[in-house]
Amino acid sequence: MEFDINSLRSLATVAGLVTFIGIIAWAYARKNAADFEQAARLPFEQD
Repeated sequence: MEFDINSLRSLATVAGLVTFIGIIAWAYARKNAADFEQAARLPFEQD
């Protein structure tokens, strides 16, 4: 197998896709919901 620029581009694309899917999974994980809900209310809390 020869490793050329197209192989590197394919590897970078797959790595980017895996990273994107990981971020989406982390954002929608139920264990993070309470933290995100609290962060969403921060602008509306008064000092």
